Amino acid sequence: MSTPTNLRLDDQLCFALYAATNQVTRAYRPLLERIGLTYPQYLVMLVLWEGDGRAINDIAGRLQLSAHALSPMLRRLEQADLLQRHVDGSDGRVVIVSLTPRGRALESAASSAQHEVVHQTGLCGEDLADLREALHSLVLTMSTEQP
Repeated sequence: MSTPTNLRLDDQLCFALYAATNQVTRAYRPLLERIGLTYPQYLVMLVLWEGDGRAINDIAGRLQLSAHALSPMLRRLEQADLLQRHVDGSDGRVVIVSLTPRGRALESAASSAQHEVVHQTGLCGEDLADLREALHSLVLTMSTEQP
């Protein structure tokens, strides 16, 4: 039985992205385990290292998650003494997330893990920047075309 050419697995953008994502997250997993983070927790911490003291909704938006999906991760990170949550004094409906000293100190170890993963990709400089930019453009294009 012949398969239409547009249905070949190797020709699918979705599969290429899926396989690449799996490889990248597998590369991160043991490096992040050493510093006590899961990959999703690492993403939360990245947002906070970019700018501490953010509202939960801001973090969720940056990660393209719902605030409800973020809550269990924040709870575990708070239990690990990496961040703290508090109600915004000017708006009691807003919860602000801030790094603890321990959370701030973890940034350098996470930076080392990130450098190791970049090294594993075999990409450098401009090639890595071009790939990242193409993926960001894809996300932007597809998110603005949704009904």
